[in-house]
Amino acid sequence: MNPEKRHEMFRRFSQANPEPVTELKFDTPFELLIAVILSAQATDVSVNKATATLFPVANTPAAILALGVDGLTPYIKTIGLFNTKAKNVVATCQQLCDVHNGQVPDNREALEALPGVGRKTANVVLNTAFRQIAMAVDTHIFRVSNRTGLAPGKTVLAVEKKLLRFVPKDYLLDAHHWLILHGRYICVARTPKCPECLVSDLCDYRPKTQA
Repeated sequence: MNPEKRHEMFRRFSQANPEPVTELKFDTPFELLIAVILSAQATDVSVNKATATLFPVANTPAAILALGVDGLTPYIKTIGLFNTKAKNVVATCQQLCDVHNGQVPDNREALEALPGVGRKTANVVLNTAFRQIAMAVDTHIFRVSNRTGLAPGKTVLAVEKKLLRFVPKDYLLDAHHWLILHGRYICVARTPKCPECLVSDLCDYRPKTQA
């Protein structure tokens, strides 16, 4: 995909959805951090259902620490890997209280030092909560980047680096959200919805589906 096509791709995304947002429900950086930790190998819908009952009861590091693993687990038991996630969330809350005065840090190194927080989670928090340029490459973004020819790569990190280099600067801040939504609802894994796609004429994917 050449630079002109990339620019037109994001121009259309922007025109169709000028202010894209995550589908995870949150009000504070801490709520977002917990939601993203819980969302690993789980749907945003399942996480939102769990946090809808959890956050009214405990939405600060201190409050979740007061629940402890045993108290937190019932709120998130409908989410995959809930036992491991409960331990990570409580450990993260402990570290936030001990090291960061109960606040979510706004830098990658500190975020990735938190239990259960990897590069992708850190990127989501940096981009969505703190509005920093970051590209959290999940399965949707990885698929869209490779299938369309936008930023092909064999690894998540390779795709992330190419996206940061290839996405036009004016669109970088929101590109993560546009690409996730496009992969989730249009450029789906098994049978992409090419007839409904805003950018099908720009895409390198040859076996396009028909209406």
